[in-house]
Amino acid sequence: MVDFCINGGGMVGAALALGLAQQQYKVVVIEPNLPKPFSPSDGPDLRVSAISEASVTLLKALGAWQHIEMFRVKPYTGLSVWDDPKHRTDFTAQSIAIPQLGYFVENRLLQLGCHKALKQYDNVTLISGHTVSDIQLSDTATVTLSSGEVVHASWLVGADGANSQVRKAAGIGSSGWQYSQQAMGITIKMKKAVEPITWQQFTSSGPKAFLPMFGDYASLVWYDSPEELKRIKSLKSDQLIKEILHVFPEELTLGNNSFTIIDKAVFPLTRSHASDYVKGCCALVGDAAHTINPLAGQGVNLGFKDVEAFLSVTSNNASLLNESFVQALRKDFESPRKRDNLVMMTAMDGFYTLFSNDVAPIKWIRNQLLSVAQRIEPAKQEVLKYAIGLR
Repeated sequence: MVDFCINGGGMVGAALALGLAQQQYKVVVIEPNLPKPFSPSDGPDLRVSAISEASVTLLKALGAWQHIEMFRVKPYTGLSVWDDPKHRTDFTAQSIAIPQLGYFVENRLLQLGCHKALKQYDNVTLISGHTVSDIQLSDTATVTLSSGEVVHASWLVGADGANSQVRKAAGIGSSGWQYSQQAMGITIKMKKAVEPITWQQFTSSGPKAFLPMFGDYASLVWYDSPEELKRIKSLKSDQLIKEILHVFPEELTLGNNSFTIIDKAVFPLTRSHASDYVKGCCALVGDAAHTINPLAGQGVNLGFKDVEAFLSVTSNNASLLNESFVQALRKDFESPRKRDNLVMMTAMDGFYTLFSNDVAPIKWIRNQLLSVAQRIEPAKQEVLKYAIGLR
């Protein structure tokens, strides 16, 4: 019998395993598909996340950030948002006296860094190459793998994504929807080194964003209808470049910084929220509990906040099978995280609705908001601190 069985060894699941290992719990992590090892010669991965300073602080405490930094990261010092060039807001790290606003890191490298840190703990068992075939729940959990191996655990944690097996096995419902738009991620190689500034322009067809990556690589995010993105995805590279130059702002090619296409993919956009984060002997973290519009890149950061809240409860080292532990999880993990995640999800939906249309009165309101925000420095600083997890 182990203390915790974590189904899902992605970024959030592996981070939680690290924290529990530090607290001396016996942990099993089930991850069917481990990421390929890192090589400095690797080209950029398509999936990249904006990691907040708050998330970096957690990853440092868990002993993972030192490994992630040794792979490659891209700190960014500026963030700009606009509807048209006359109405924009520019945020800078300098304005709140910090060296950077956060980092852009490939998802695979975040996961690899956590797994590398896990190797030093002999109280963690990683099971890879096998899937979960059955889950039986009572006061404890019994998890059967496709290999026939059986894991008995006091607690089963679902860190297994939006289609969580653990959530379904526990009978936890969820509410949400798929957005009418999708997002295309496009990895590009610039002619010159990429400046450490990310930006997002809002248009009636959806946002267009630029995410700096290591070296001279960058990632573009293009929101649009599924039909339009299907058409764009089918284009040859030279045709796609022409489309990008037509719809993306001039910031992309300032100084004649031309680019080539490296990779591209289309992702659906969904919002979902579990009705419970804790039920019986099961708990949910990350995308298993909530998925959010990726507009502001908050998804994995919310997952790391889940980890931090969960570890604050387990740090007391109470008996895991006592009702007092369950009540502590509900009070100090589930309740605050459900509330905060719902606030962020609602805020992102409101932001998305406000900025992704051409209704004249709404367009006037958002332009005024951006212009006012640019001029009122104290308010802008507070918004920035909240966005990067310092509030």
